[in-house]
Amino acid sequence: MTLWPFNRLSRGQQVAVVALLAIAAALVAPQVYAFGSGGEGTVKVVEVSGIIDSDTSQQFEDELREARHNDSVEAVVLEVDSGGGQPASSERMYTAVERTTEEMPVTAYVDSMGASGAYYAMAPADRIYVSPSSSVGSVGVTGPAPTPTGPSAGQSGPDKGSLHPEDDRAGTELIQETFIDSVMEQRGDKISLDREEVAHARTYYGVEAVDNGYADRIGTLDDAIHHAADSAGLDSYNLEFNRSESSDVGILGLETTAEGDATIETSDDSSINPYQPQLIAPDVWHHEVAPQLPDSAVAVESGGEQP
Repeated sequence: MTLWPFNRLSRGQQVAVVALLAIAAALVAPQVYAFGSGGEGTVKVVEVSGIIDSDTSQQFEDELREARHNDSVEAVVLEVDSGGGQPASSERMYTAVERTTEEMPVTAYVDSMGASGAYYAMAPADRIYVSPSSSVGSVGVTGPAPTPTGPSAGQSGPDKGSLHPEDDRAGTELIQETFIDSVMEQRGDKISLDREEVAHARTYYGVEAVDNGYADRIGTLDDAIHHAADSAGLDSYNLEFNRSESSDVGILGLETTAEGDATIETSDDSSINPYQPQLIAPDVWHHEVAPQLPDSAVAVESGGEQP
């Protein structure tokens, strides 16, 4: 390949080439933006969007671990737009946020929705910003009523089949109680509702969430970023966006196997079993999951009133 010597180009052509190279570099470079003169440190924005599953939580944990190990990162902002997902994955994200708050300020911002498992994950944040119409809360468990089945061929014992209804109910209650305990531990001094009211698992509009203590301020993502930087003592800072490839808030499809098992297929090829208890906001469950389940699957919720 023959390269045309740069110094043989006209002044105007040189300017055009430099501009094009700058644009190309911006397109392939990480999304890092500098504020102030040079920046005293970095505020890292980590996205929480779509259905929370094992892949989502793993990517989230990796992002926060990188932030904790990167000496230039002084604060983290969680950009949340999710209706929840798997209990175990939500718990892992909660633990990652809690661990990060021990080392640097963590602020959360809820765009359209920060409910159920997503609210669980961000509960340890130092401050939660919401928009007036955000859907926030839903501290509860959603799922279909259990269908008892006997042991099938190849099982090593009678208890290797599906859970008995009473066992499944006890498991759901345990998940619910753990969820409530965590929320009360992190925000009990801010939430004006008692434990029983929290257990109703209502979803609140942003303005209501600020009023009852589920959130702290009405604001924007910029407000959350500025607060995080201020909490870290940064007068000028670099801003790093890390956009994930997680699924949309909605469910993308339900597949049923020959054995009758169903899984929710998300955009990253992971799956959620809708027949197990999930930390998914009721409106997402009823509008996205329930219509795809067999008529025999009757949903049960631990609360779940909508605003």
